[in-house]
Amino acid sequence: MLIGYARVSTADQDLTPQIEALKQAGCERLYSDKASGAKVNRPGLAEAIAYARSGDVLVVWKLDRLGRTMKGLVDLSADLDEKGIGLRSITDGIDTSGTAGRLVFNILAAMAQMERELVRERTTAALAVARRKGRFGGRKTMMTEERRNAATKLLKTEMSSREIARAIGVSISTFYRHFPAR
Repeated sequence: MLIGYARVSTADQDLTPQIEALKQAGCERLYSDKASGAKVNRPGLAEAIAYARSGDVLVVWKLDRLGRTMKGLVDLSADLDEKGIGLRSITDGIDTSGTAGRLVFNILAAMAQMERELVRERTTAALAVARRKGRFGGRKTMMTEERRNAATKLLKTEMSSREIARAIGVSISTFYRHFPAR
């Protein structure tokens, strides 16, 4: 039996494209989660694995729907293999029932882990640069010193707050954040 598993990272995201692909692949049972792939506790995945029997195949739309770490993916694949359950990824073209499929699975799992580590490294480096520049979070403000000075001068005129915001090139909410009394 083919057992489908779909996952999105947040509640705002839509499972429909994955579920449709799993149905087209012939999955008879479908399970899903709306949770980060980095989370170990995913009830839908646990139910899918608990339901599966030897000879069944767990089918996912893409390998990263199962998890983000190489260790997690390899451990899951090994657990499934011990139970006689295959693993198939529609998009990645992986089927662990054969030697070549297991090799490709391990290569892609390593790539997923590497991608996650690269994102973490880039984020850490960008935060370090921002700290050196005196920024400690969030986006750089649009209200520069020049804009603040121009707004202060324009506040002495008959212009409305909306007109001043437009004239100095900021949104009205940014203007009010810096000039709340207006």
